[in-house]
This record gives sequence, C-alpha cells and structure tokens, in this order.
Amino acid sequence: MSSPGPSSPPPTRSTRRRAPSAAAASNAGPLPADVLFDVLLRLPAKELCRLRAVCRAWRSLTADPLFAGAHAARHRGPCPSLLAKFRDDEARIHVVDLRGGVLKRLACPGDGHELLCTRLDLACVASKDNSCRVLNPATGAAYALPESPAPEHAGRENSRDPYTFFASGRVAATGECKVLRVFNRTEFDAFDQQQLFEVFTINGGAGGAQWRARESHYLFLEAHNAAVVGGVVYFLTDCAYDLMLFFGVNTGVHPDCIASFDLETEEWRRDIQGPISSSLSMDDANATEEYRSIWHKLTLSELKGSLVLAYHRRHLSLDLWFLTDFENGLWAKEYSIRTEAAIPSDEYFVKPLLVSDDGRLVILLASTGILLIYDPSTNTFTEVEMGRLDAVGIYTGNLLTLQGGDMV
Repeated sequence: MSSPGPSSPPPTRSTRRRAPSAAAASNAGPLPADVLFDVLLRLPAKELCRLRAVCRAWRSLTADPLFAGAHAARHRGPCPSLLAKFRDDEARIHVVDLRGGVLKRLACPGDGHELLCTRLDLACVASKDNSCRVLNPATGAAYALPESPAPEHAGRENSRDPYTFFASGRVAATGECKVLRVFNRTEFDAFDQQQLFEVFTINGGAGGAQWRARESHYLFLEAHNAAVVGGVVYFLTDCAYDLMLFFGVNTGVHPDCIASFDLETEEWRRDIQGPISSSLSMDDANATEEYRSIWHKLTLSELKGSLVLAYHRRHLSLDLWFLTDFENGLWAKEYSIRTEAAIPSDEYFVKPLLVSDDGRLVILLASTGILLIYDPSTNTFTEVEMGRLDAVGIYTGNLLTLQGGDMV
C-alpha cells in the first residue's frame, strides 16, 4: 500500500475546465462536461459518493484528482471527519462526521485490535500481542505489519510477551508514514528491564521490509498517553512512578515529564517538563495528595499544530496548556474551561481531539466513550449523538476519495 502524497493546491477555474477525463467528456450525456463539473461540484461529498453509480461518466469525473481537489477546496468544513471504533462493533472502523453520521465502514480485525488515536489519512489498528495493521479508508486496502521483532531484539523476553503498544505519524519532510512499536516490560514492577523501541516505515509492503531497533529511553513511558505532532511522538512518563511515590520512594520524576521521539531522525530528543507539577508545593500531606492525583488527570494531544497538555482538575476545570517553545520548555495556558456540569469528576482520561475552524473544541471522555463539543462563545457542552466510543482519531483524507468498502 503506497502512502498518499501531499495534496495538490486547489485548481483554478481555468484548470477545472480541463479536469474531466476524455471518457467523461465523451459520455457526459446531455450536459456539457464543464457544466456537469460545476453542477456536481456544488453537491456534498456524501451525495456524490452515492451518485457515482449513475453512470461511468459521473464516476470518472468525480474520481478525477482535479475534481476532488476543487471539491475539497469548495466544501472545506469547520472540522475534519473522525475515525471511530465503537464499543459495540469490534469488527469495523467507521468514518464519521461530527453530527454522528457514518460516512463509511471499514473491516477491522476483531481480535482485540484497537484504533490508534492519530491524525492521518490512514487508520492504524493494533493489539497488545504485537499485531498492527494499517488501513487506507480511501481504497479499503489493508496492510499487516510484520510481527517479528527487529533482529537486535530477537529472543528478548519483552518481544514475546503481550505488552506491546504502538504510535504512528507522518514525517513532514518526506511524507513517509512511520510506526513506532514499544515492547513494554514483562512485569509491572520490573524496573530493571528496559522498554524496547522499534520503527517501521510504511512503504507498500516491499520485500525485505522489517522493524528497525532504536535506542531505549531511560524512563518508562505511558502506553496509552502519547500524541504525535509534526512527526514527533510525545510520551508522558509511566504512572508506575506514582506507585513508587505512594510507597515512599521519591524518584524525582514528575507526572508531567514528557519524552519525545523524532520519527524523521528516529532518535530521542531531550525531555521537557510540563507546567503543572512545578506550581505545587510538597510541604504538607494535602499538597502531596494533590500532586499524586495529577498522574491520573493529564493527557497529551495535538491541537492547532501544537502539543497540548490537558489537565482535568477534579470538580473544577479543564486546563489546556500549549507548548510554545520546545527548546526553552515554555507553555501557555490558552483554555481554562469550567467542567463541573458536563464532565464527571471521576472521569480519568479527558482528551481534547481538535479545535474546529469556528473555535469549537472536540473532547473525548475516554472512560465513558462519550464525545463532547465545547462552544467557547456560549460556554456550553453538547454531546455528539453516536454509540459509545472505544477509540477515535482524526481523518485528514479527502472524503470524495472514500470508495470501496461499505459506503453508507
């Protein structure tokens, strides 16, 4: 499966006149090809996908890359679509809009595979027992990544036990999609055992493709709490350090310590400290309890092209801190949202997904599987009417290219 390249700039009107293929132009029916182009251009993508069945000329026209580019530019909505896996449907991945409408369904392995929270034109599904597949929503193609570890990790106990997690992203400079695989320690308290890191480049399944071993990180990193921004994977430190603090062992590792792995260079960057823990005093028991609670109230996200650290303060607010300067470790708090009426106080994984062009914030309540939309202009939350979510990501592909599979 080849990785889609960068999108072309929106065609001009003079370019659009040349867009219909020869077959489309000769079989357009009673309407001239350029008139048909302009008529179909006005219809939403979901309707066009249905109308493709009218005749070959319409299918040829709507499949033309120039038409797809012009359509995407004209119908640029306030939010991209979502890739969703619902709790009551283990067998499929859904492409959905923010009204809860399903645009397409894709077959997905049902044997414990989970959808990775990505922002891509591809969907990655993985299991803890070392299986990962990449799905192309546009074509319906699926590509299974090899399960065998990198040669350097062959025979390591980590690579045989089912404690694997994955992250994926696209390298901006090359357009390559890469997957990062992490073999976790085999025991929760095995602090003498390193996590193993490997990288795989999605290149169409060319012969000989295999995982590449990469340097391990000195800290244990969260399996579920990662975000990919600009081709860099960011990780929060593992909450096992919270357990150590509970038993009186202060390792000096803070809950908002963030590691980062560059998918382009395939190397670790320096760690940075988040803005939360430094503001708390450890002088008394109450402060210590508040400090410890942070471990379970932080999530990482990508919003507006920036790394965001979200802190759901019990009974109070959802604070969103944007990383403004990686080299100097500078953060800016751009949101402080009152949540007591909308988000349960015991919700332990509140993850912002995106900020729409009109300023609305889409938020996943992972433990309950609910998707909320927060409107800052009215300070209100609205629940998206859809099934309970197992996982959700952002689909950045062109809806008009969604062909094959189960189109609804």
